[in-house]
Amino acid sequence: ILWAKNGEEMLNLYRDHGKEAWAILMDIKMPVMNGYDATKEIRRLKKKEAAKIPIFAMTANAFAEDIRTCMEAGMDAHIAKPVDLDLLEENIRIYMQAKA
Repeated sequence: ILWAKNGEEMLNLYRDHGKEAWAILMDIKMPVMNGYDATKEIRRLKKKEAAKIPIFAMTANAFAEDIRTCMEAGMDAHIAKPVDLDLLEENIRIYMQAKA
């Protein structure tokens, strides 16, 4: 497990350790670089895996517009806070089965 304090740190962690990562749980509201921008930058990396790594939004913003903004940024799913661990597990399982 790798942890980042902000979006820029997450971007750097993924750039340096991307092959080891299998999913990213991305908060939206972070200092330095928010989750939307970090996701867009990860997707732009010149790494084959960057286009496919599952990125799940973790946010209290749960309106339809917020979900749409997450998807437009390149995230694969939206998980509203407080996080329902069963829902999180289900989303990860569905995503991983779809990619297999």
